[in-house]
Amino acid sequence: MSLLAMLIGTLLFAILGPVIGCFLAGLDRIISARMQGRVGPPLLQPYYDVRKLFEKERVSVNSVESVYVASALLFAVVAGGVFFSGGNLLMCVFIITLSSLFFIMAAYSTRSPYAEVGAARETLQVMCYEPMVLLMAVAFFQASGSFDVAAVLGLSHPVVCTIWLVFLGVLFILTIKLRKSPFDLSMSHHAHQEIVRGVTTEMSGPTLGLVEIMHWCENVLFLGWIGMFFVWANPVSLVIALVIVLLVYFLEIWIDNNFARVKWQFMFKSAWLVALIAGGVNVAVLAFL
Repeated sequence: MSLLAMLIGTLLFAILGPVIGCFLAGLDRIISARMQGRVGPPLLQPYYDVRKLFEKERVSVNSVESVYVASALLFAVVAGGVFFSGGNLLMCVFIITLSSLFFIMAAYSTRSPYAEVGAARETLQVMCYEPMVLLMAVAFFQASGSFDVAAVLGLSHPVVCTIWLVFLGVLFILTIKLRKSPFDLSMSHHAHQEIVRGVTTEMSGPTLGLVEIMHWCENVLFLGWIGMFFVWANPVSLVIALVIVLLVYFLEIWIDNNFARVKWQFMFKSAWLVALIAGGVNVAVLAFL
């Protein structure tokens, strides 16, 4: 992939990623409301909320908090640009992990005990899902012969046919990546789950608005990972991948509304067990085929 293609992809993702993510967040709220027997907010309510945050006065504990959050957003956008421009999947994984680390540093920089607990939990979540994400990149290379996401467009069949165990593993850790119940330990958008707002306790105004936009970009990127498993040389596969992505997102919303938060010990053990069985076995089998 050329540098120009990556720059164009990053620019397009910077524009389209938040827009699509905003619609997904609004759809999430509406579906969640219907599941709970409520009418729910309008589709564009997430946009209205973020716009209101940017209209507020910038108040922060220190001057580095907003810098860390802005850096986290920047790396999330770059990761999305690398992926959707058909770039290196492994590089995409490393960049989005770097985004998570900047987000954790932003919480730690506030020196608030509540934010520090949220940051510690966010760190635990990274430790839980990262092995499976790395195994996904390795398995993708084994199935396609390249780390470049664009390689799927030249395959005669979707990679899920050979790495379906890895797909199930990614499906499991996707709940952690999207910060949805029962694995929303660091922060939750459900009011009944939180006494204090976890990792974003000391964030407000434009800084919190940047966090929401980052979360929208992350959601689009992670759902793009799901769609990657079902794309091959046939153009119809793009439609199939889109349908499956929407079904997976609906499944995540259903799980989010029907399962209570678990302890971090269960999340850690289950995520590593899934990575060992689903990812490890699939990678080992492909290595010897």
